[in-house]
Amino acid sequence: MTEPRWLDAREAHLWQAYRDTQRELTRALEARLISNSGLSGADYALLHPLSTAEDGVLRTRDLGRSVGWERSRLSHQVSRMEKRGLVAREDCAADARGSMVRLTDLGRKAVEAAAPDHVDAVRTYFFDHLSAAEQQQLTILFERVLGGIPSAACPAAECDDPAVDCTE
Repeated sequence: MTEPRWLDAREAHLWQAYRDTQRELTRALEARLISNSGLSGADYALLHPLSTAEDGVLRTRDLGRSVGWERSRLSHQVSRMEKRGLVAREDCAADARGSMVRLTDLGRKAVEAAAPDHVDAVRTYFFDHLSAAEQQQLTILFERVLGGIPSAACPAAECDDPAVDCTE
């Protein structure tokens, strides 16, 4: 067995700062979103891609992939949102096995009302603390790190075969 490559003090400090920042940023954004719009972070996470999709509808598996959620979490959240009238499930016309999630008029109104304050919160809590050059550098660094992470969410993530579906 090989010896673990332990983090040195500098690396441990960076890793802890990243974890603390991610946790606190998520907490602050979630609290502000709930307080100002009544939507949870999970609600907004699903409403946003639906609001930008053609006709406000996405195949369930594509919605799940866009937010990186497993099938069960997505199904439970969609059920909660469906009960509140924010989304509706539909059968997939192209594939009887598939399903679609459609943004309702109420869901569109909710995300459109929440978006301006949510964007302001993202700007206030994140972007306003970074110069344009720092933002560009972080983008490069995050994309590099992300590119080195194997996708465990769906073994078929790169598969274009519609018969292979990890979220339905």
